[in-house]
Amino acid sequence: MQTLLYSGALDLPWWGAVLVALVLTHVTIASVTIFLHRHQAHRALDLHPAVSHFFRFWLWLTTGMVTKQWAAVHRKHHAKCETPEDPHSPQVYGLNRVLWGGVFLYVREAGHAETLERYGHGTPDDWLERNLYSKHKILGIVLMGIVDMVLFGVVPGSLILLTQIAWIPFWAAGVVNGIGHYWGYRNWPARDASTNIFPIGILIGGEELHNNHHAFPSSAKLSSKWFEFDIGWLYIRTLQALGLATVKHVAPTPRLVAPKANVDLATVQAVIRCHYDVLSNYTRSLKKACVAELDRLRRMSPEAARALKAVKPLLGKDQGLLGPSRYQQVLQALNASQALATMYAMRGELTALWSRSTATGEQLARQLQDWCQRAEASGIAPLADFSRRLRSYA
Repeated sequence: MQTLLYSGALDLPWWGAVLVALVLTHVTIASVTIFLHRHQAHRALDLHPAVSHFFRFWLWLTTGMVTKQWAAVHRKHHAKCETPEDPHSPQVYGLNRVLWGGVFLYVREAGHAETLERYGHGTPDDWLERNLYSKHKILGIVLMGIVDMVLFGVVPGSLILLTQIAWIPFWAAGVVNGIGHYWGYRNWPARDASTNIFPIGILIGGEELHNNHHAFPSSAKLSSKWFEFDIGWLYIRTLQALGLATVKHVAPTPRLVAPKANVDLATVQAVIRCHYDVLSNYTRSLKKACVAELDRLRRMSPEAARALKAVKPLLGKDQGLLGPSRYQQVLQALNASQALATMYAMRGELTALWSRSTATGEQLARQLQDWCQRAEASGIAPLADFSRRLRSYA
């Protein structure tokens, strides 16, 4: 009896069972980030049918998740991010509820027929999906449990199964959806609260780089900076080298040339394509000007300097993320600095350029040319330097 409880067909030591649990769980992580997220939800890559079906089969065995439900809930999250309709925003529900109960929020949203109808298009709908994977979600987990217990023993097998079952609900539904919209660092001024949790994307297959993903949702690669590592991208490149995957989209890489005297349509297109890079550079210019203004105000009005210092971290955020009270706080602090008030207002004008869907390319080129001329005539050195860089996008 003791042997059956602790030993299976593979008589592994305790550390062997731990290693097996980590390896099997990592396969599940890869399946979620490559198949469910990047392939199904965002169409960032195509997968060979055999690879695609392996991932779908493995997820049925280890999580019981239905592809259509996962893709639909995630797409709705992007479409309604940080609003009351977002299925799992910690900005709406609070961090604790999403971190510890994110899986329940997911299950609730996955049960809404209108969510599946609107956001679940293009997901698998073959005989296996209709008659096995979607219809008998628990059966896969039961089979996986039996296999684990036969191979590793009842107790080790049960612990391995529990690890497989719990990993994704906690790390993906809890940590990524919770902490990934609450705490961390931001490379890009995405119009939501998304953050990168860790620069090393191994624990959750690269999903830790959540701000990068929200800035470029259709990118198959989640890392953006040289110090970031996305292990899911490593697996995708390996599959691509083997002819088993085709990458369709990655985040755009800015290309700069000598500043053009006149903004043309190509400049506008490059600015719109790389608008997050544009905004990141503008934020750095704005904060550089803020440092100079703080030095000036400390001598003239210490109270105004303290008010400006308090809002400095908010200067690169969109008005919608600040809320009415913080936005008014920013405007009041900027009253003490005409230069910063000008730069802050011109940031809004710049972001409006890629929000005006009705304007023609020629109209946008004229508007951007006018913006650059006013920036370079403003007498504000960081703003003029930024404008010259803006005219360099190609």
